Amino acid sequence: MRGVTGRLMLLDAASLYFRAYFGVPDSVKAPDGTPVNAVRGLLDFIDRLVRDHRPQHLVACMDADWRPRWRVELIPTYKAHRVAVGHEGARPDEEEVPDTLSPQVPVIEAVLDAVGIARVGVAGYEADDVIGTFTARAGGPVDIVTGDRDLYQLVDDGRGVRVLYPLKGVGTLQLTDEAVLREKYGVDGRGYADLALLRGDPSDGLPGVPGIGEKTAAKLLAEFGDLAGIMAAVDDPRARLTPSQRKRLTEARPYLAVAPKVVRVAGDVPLPDVDTALPRAPRDPAGLEALAARWGLGGSLDRLLTTLGT
Repeated sequence: MRGVTGRLMLLDAASLYFRAYFGVPDSVKAPDGTPVNAVRGLLDFIDRLVRDHRPQHLVACMDADWRPRWRVELIPTYKAHRVAVGHEGARPDEEEVPDTLSPQVPVIEAVLDAVGIARVGVAGYEADDVIGTFTARAGGPVDIVTGDRDLYQLVDDGRGVRVLYPLKGVGTLQLTDEAVLREKYGVDGRGYADLALLRGDPSDGLPGVPGIGEKTAAKLLAEFGDLAGIMAAVDDPRARLTPSQRKRLTEARPYLAVAPKVVRVAGDVPLPDVDTALPRAPRDPAGLEALAARWGLGGSLDRLLTTLGT
């Protein structure tokens, strides 16, 4: 990662192309009839994001490993319900993805590369971890674009880190800063990971602490500061915990011992040396022209290139 001091925009690429796939009709097809709704939808998303927020740097962060073994070893249920089963050729721990989306992902990658938008995935890590590491190393403000609330843990007003959470496409975004988190969840960015692991998250296969929902978790964090403070209170008979809270937290010790490493995004991923500067012209014009013709990218690509060039 070369010195980044201007505004850096980090795209949770899979989150966005899933939204594009379900938000753009599958009648959007290449000349040969292959659906390209996710490809064109993502290009339209990026165009809108660049026009509205004008980052100096842009990185599409990829899931090189959507369910890292080191997380599964700590919590075996992690994303287990999302593993593809029942179709021929499914690989162990392959993610369940709609049949007409999977073929579009290599096209997305090829188009991003030809345009010159930095694309980074690191073996053994999720896109969240790549985003966490870019954020930790950034020397300027950071906009994280994702539909994944897990990344709220990176919000930091002091460093200018916020999450742009799509409510409808990317035209309507929730600009998530610490004020929004306190209003919605009663915690700041630093406290969000502890809140998430205490309440659990069925979408990620995280059980949480039985009987400790979001509101109770927020109250415990307000009272005791963080997970370590809560567990210290469990061991302190004078601490203001109800008998049921003390019992539930005590019984959940094995889970709470490993959950932080699973829930918190990594900040030390070995990132490749990439040029994150927003491209003004395509890196591979001939290759991009061929891709545009093959996949019928039309106005979606033209609009993005116009925006990048201004």
